[in-house]
Amino acid sequence: MKALVHAIVFTIDDNDTIIPDGTVLVDGDRIAAVGSYDSIPIPRGSQIVDCTGHVLMPGLIDTHNHSSLIRGVDENLDLVDWLPVYDLEHRTCTPSDARQAYRLGYLECLLNGTTTVQDMHRHMDQAAQVAGEMGLRVFLAPYAADVPPYDFFETSESNEQLIRDWHGAFNGRVQIEAGIEDVFYSSERMYARALDMHERYGVRIHTHGPEHPEEEETSRKRFGMSIIELLHHRGFLGDYLSLGHCVPISRSDMDLIAESGASICHCPISAAKLGCGTAPVRDMMEAGVNVSLGSDGPIDNNSMDLFQEMKFASLMQKVRYMDAKAFDAKTMLRMATINGARTLGMEHTIGSIEAGKKADLITINLNHPSLRPICWNKKDDTNLIWALVFAMQGNFVDTVMVDGQVLVQDGHLLTADEDDILQNAQRQGEDWMRRRDAAMSQLLEPIRD
Repeated sequence: MKALVHAIVFTIDDNDTIIPDGTVLVDGDRIAAVGSYDSIPIPRGSQIVDCTGHVLMPGLIDTHNHSSLIRGVDENLDLVDWLPVYDLEHRTCTPSDARQAYRLGYLECLLNGTTTVQDMHRHMDQAAQVAGEMGLRVFLAPYAADVPPYDFFETSESNEQLIRDWHGAFNGRVQIEAGIEDVFYSSERMYARALDMHERYGVRIHTHGPEHPEEEETSRKRFGMSIIELLHHRGFLGDYLSLGHCVPISRSDMDLIAESGASICHCPISAAKLGCGTAPVRDMMEAGVNVSLGSDGPIDNNSMDLFQEMKFASLMQKVRYMDAKAFDAKTMLRMATINGARTLGMEHTIGSIEAGKKADLITINLNHPSLRPICWNKKDDTNLIWALVFAMQGNFVDTVMVDGQVLVQDGHLLTADEDDILQNAQRQGEDWMRRRDAAMSQLLEPIRD
């Protein structure tokens, strides 16, 4: 038994309870108890961890990520023009490239307090192995496409083999999904195969929704309907589905998503960088859609710091609706934790600090100028909640725990050699960039009608 004591505990429970002097008991991979220090008896023989001067909160959940070793090279392009350049990465991707991308990406995520990642990339057997070695929780959705000339991605067959080999591995920390690129890259048959995998193996499905208004225009010209209407027509919407982006969607699209129980993974930084616009998140939530946060990975975000994502998401929604009260700190913390758990069908297992849930926890060192001073009122409300969203940086995270196992301590990874990860990523990344640049003659035309 571990006893984490004297922490400022942000539970993210149904009441958003904050405990100024809290104790959390961890028994194996589960939270055994949570409450004020005076109210929780500490069993004899427990390992006591003094968290004075630290926040204790649930680990963050990144629900839309694309691992990569390539960042900061495909800049100043709108999405539709950017995608063919990005595809060169996939034309040249090897298992060795993918492995080093997963090692670097998951290191960055863990050091920034992200304990669960929904990742979509290539050669995802490598992702399963790396996640197993490093200790985080992952949902892996292969980048699958079969419409020529985009048939150089993963296949339905390789996706199904990945499910057979890795689904539920490492005490359930590795979950495999049916992955689909999008309606332009993947055929109706591939969508049917993904549904078949969901029905046969009980896996979830992850894909892209509409990201840029130009994609919506192309969908209406090619298919005679919006992307969400097309997914509905194909019987693809359901509570097992999570959709990346969904920036340019109508209220009727939102209603279809809400009625099905599907979730949206909101990626505000990448949407802004790629000129996609600002998603109508308040309208989505009012329609009854669960909305979580995603980084979209390093290739178009340049960072996987979900604390940055929370701040940016809040500010962009305030601008969109011209409402300073919109998307307050409590809303953003929920989007990065319990909403993410709900997106993955894990809301009863992770995403908040409650007895019986998995011990996926992080502590934040408050000894930073931007987090001080800390003030309280008589109702145990604190200005610290605003600091966590609007002044926090991922490198303030001190300790990261997944399944009750400490993976990061004093801001450093315990389960792998950080220097080895960085050096290998540098070598592999340089080699990958050379091969990618050599493939520039295979650059495809943007998808636009």
